[in-house]
Amino acid sequence: MKWSGKMKRLGLILLMLFLVLPVSANAGTIGGKDNPGGVPGQWYAGDAPGYSDPNKPVLVFIHGINSSSKTWWESNNMYQTALNNGYQTAFIDVHPDKNMWDNGTIINNRVRDIYNYFGQKKLVIVGHSKGGIDAQNALVHYGAHPYVSNLITLSTPHYGSQLADLAYSGWAGWLASILGSKNDATYSLQTGYMRNYRPQIDTHINRSKNPVFTLAGTKWGSFGSSLYWGGLYLSSYGSNDGAVTVANSRLPYSKEVRVSSWNHTTVREGGTFQYFRPYLTLNAQPVAGITSAESMSEPLASELEPANISVLHRGGEFSASALENFQVEENVAKLDLDWLSDKKMKDLVVISPSGVEYKKFTHSVDEGVFKGGHHHSFQIQKPEAGQWSVKVNKNKAAYLMTVGFHSDLNEEIILDEKTLELKNKGSKIKDFQVNVNINKDGQKKKDASMMITQKGKVPFTFKEEGVYTLTLDVKGKTKAGKKFERTIVKSIYVDKNGITH
Repeated sequence: MKWSGKMKRLGLILLMLFLVLPVSANAGTIGGKDNPGGVPGQWYAGDAPGYSDPNKPVLVFIHGINSSSKTWWESNNMYQTALNNGYQTAFIDVHPDKNMWDNGTIINNRVRDIYNYFGQKKLVIVGHSKGGIDAQNALVHYGAHPYVSNLITLSTPHYGSQLADLAYSGWAGWLASILGSKNDATYSLQTGYMRNYRPQIDTHINRSKNPVFTLAGTKWGSFGSSLYWGGLYLSSYGSNDGAVTVANSRLPYSKEVRVSSWNHTTVREGGTFQYFRPYLTLNAQPVAGITSAESMSEPLASELEPANISVLHRGGEFSASALENFQVEENVAKLDLDWLSDKKMKDLVVISPSGVEYKKFTHSVDEGVFKGGHHHSFQIQKPEAGQWSVKVNKNKAAYLMTVGFHSDLNEEIILDEKTLELKNKGSKIKDFQVNVNINKDGQKKKDASMMITQKGKVPFTFKEEGVYTLTLDVKGKTKAGKKFERTIVKSIYVDKNGITH
């Protein structure tokens, strides 16, 4: 049968509409033949409980960075726990590597679809990690708030993650680029970027429409795991779960449900359900909190633990072998050394000043900001003072070496977050030199050097809008005459008026 001209035009119009209009139907149910999960923009309905209680909201789960909706039911009992408690469930897949603006659009559209699918029943969103930021963006910025009562965030970095800052630092750049860590998601999680983002959401007229309830963890996981390495690095900034600090998981206007011994993985498992279950309601539960714009641009000072300078970073790329030397001062209780690379290493050795070789390490694969990277972790008790070395033989590879010092010296150097002034407390350190590397969006902008006896201000004079990463390499001597080294990474946002945040 031949098509008439009108039929051809009609067919073409229908085809164009199919390609242009978003698909609103869910792709299948959990356990269905479609094997759901992992397709950005899709959503999936969980199995129906034995009795669908009209007084219980539908729970909508949203995953975090470098993840998918499968994280809620594969090796995780959260979905089954919700089902066993009689809740209808849905799961949204967002882009694992996009920012909150892109993912907020997806969530906004899917929330409306889910709301209608379940007979216009109110929803409660449960977001893990960055999923909580994406969800709040959809509710506040894109206006999905009428369909949702409450927002539960599980270890969400509401003020960013210092691990994202590290990805854009001078030492981690090579590795982050090769692993694909420098994406829109990581960029948007830099603490500097979030200092600009938070006021846009927190002063919005829709901000108070959906109460926020937060949970956070304080454990890092087992030694050698990627979360242990993350926890080691983040320990300079306070209590954390291996990926997000407790301070950054809070909002001044939210209700903190619980901080407990979860790591960034276990906080999204069924064990936390009992704690946020009281807030799974059809109606929004008002939460009293601070509302001024100024107070919401960064975590409350009272919630922040004093930062200490406890790590050293080195990194780059090599074609056949690499040698890194570093100094260890006296009276260090323990060294945690991690060699993170895009490839698994075999011939990796740590050498003490007296020639003792350490070859036994723990291997794990990163699942966070540096997803796909290989961790090779050493732990050395009471290391001798002097120059240590790390040697590796391997075909071309990129790497980031992190050395964590368990030492009283960590609290002797203070960086004022607002003035960028470095101070020497003076009780243990004689003086130190600081080499300053400043990047903007991963591109080098400036190198500088400064010598400090008591205090000195980091030379930052940029006025061009954007996110800048400061990598400060500290080298000095203790009053006992021993050399020491540390690295400080700081993210800064400069707004369109040239004001630093």
